[in-house]
Amino acid sequence: MAYLPHTESDIQEMLRVIGVQSIADLLGDVPASLRAEGLEEFGSVSEMELMAELDSSPGGQKDAPDTFCGAGRYDHFIPAVVPLLAGRSEFYTAYTPYQPEISQGTLTAIYEFQSMLCELTGLAIANASLYDGATALAEAVNMAVSTTGRREYVVVNLLSPNYRAVLATSLAPRQITEQKEITAQTAAVIFNLPDFHGLLSDWQPALNQAKASGALLIVCADPLLLSVLEPPRADIIVGEAQPLGNPQNFGGPALGYLAARQDFLRQMPGRIVGRTVDSKGRRSFVLTMQTREQHIRREKATSNICSNQALCALRAVIHMSYLGRSGLQTVAKLCKAHTDYAKQKLGGLPGFAVEQGEHFRDFVLHCPLSVKKLNIGLALTDKCLLLSVTEKNTRQQIDLLAEKLRGLGEAA
Repeated sequence: MAYLPHTESDIQEMLRVIGVQSIADLLGDVPASLRAEGLEEFGSVSEMELMAELDSSPGGQKDAPDTFCGAGRYDHFIPAVVPLLAGRSEFYTAYTPYQPEISQGTLTAIYEFQSMLCELTGLAIANASLYDGATALAEAVNMAVSTTGRREYVVVNLLSPNYRAVLATSLAPRQITEQKEITAQTAAVIFNLPDFHGLLSDWQPALNQAKASGALLIVCADPLLLSVLEPPRADIIVGEAQPLGNPQNFGGPALGYLAARQDFLRQMPGRIVGRTVDSKGRRSFVLTMQTREQHIRREKATSNICSNQALCALRAVIHMSYLGRSGLQTVAKLCKAHTDYAKQKLGGLPGFAVEQGEHFRDFVLHCPLSVKKLNIGLALTDKCLLLSVTEKNTRQQIDLLAEKLRGLGEAA
């Protein structure tokens, strides 16, 4: 829905230019017999509620029924302003800014993306985005290996199978391996916030273990969750920023982010945009801190999968700017509240059970029937589902899902 609302001052200015005093005067030539009377007046509603109302009306878009499926790609509401601005031709058709002097708009947006990620993570530096969350995590392990000289990493809580596969594939050529125990050879301790099942747990023990062994703590964190939680005191924080203004879109494209302590500036992969002044003292932006080896000498490069997702990052910037910190916090709190409600509602069904603990967006549902009969969630086993709930999933939708599951459970 691409529209620009008119403020009262906008309307008055248009009426002045047209030469009439009011909207009634503007429509004065319309015969009374053709005017609709008694139109129902609606109270103010949010954009998300308005879109849901339009989609459900005759002739609406009729979105497919929600399948409560997430597991790394989430269905969040995207305000109309995000695709409207990101779709402008000067952004939409632009390529990577190899010539910064003629790409100031793109570089400005990337700089803002970096700045916002630094605010969310509490860390000093962030890059211009990466391919996706999984490859961002692999890059962070590479940074830890380069810093410590060690070649092992340990994952201390549940990691997405996709992320684990990407780590193994990406790090194997450098003989970097995953181990089960933290030792003197551990370069990185990886902690997930939340874990793959949506479980929230304390990162402090992981930090203590990393410090005791001389390893770096890498936290793979949901950026939306960071808007409401104190950022972990990690060396590097990475994650998937798709929930920030980017649709699920059948699984891609995605948007990886990576932020770190100032010490790791020279080890950070990918592009970094810096702010400076030109010869006339005007504020300007440039690509900075990139070694030439990153482009021409593979064995000396800080990264070999460093392509940034500039358009996706732009959408994230617009999304975060539009919502602001309080808006992001509202979305995060709604996700948590709806997740808690879904757990209570579905876990109370006869024969069904949910995993205990605090969950954010994802949670595991144990079912009394084969999940192959259910077109929802992600099947973990034959009778176990990973369900995802966002701010878009209303209580009515969750209640409807509960009734359907109750009926299937009773028939099993």
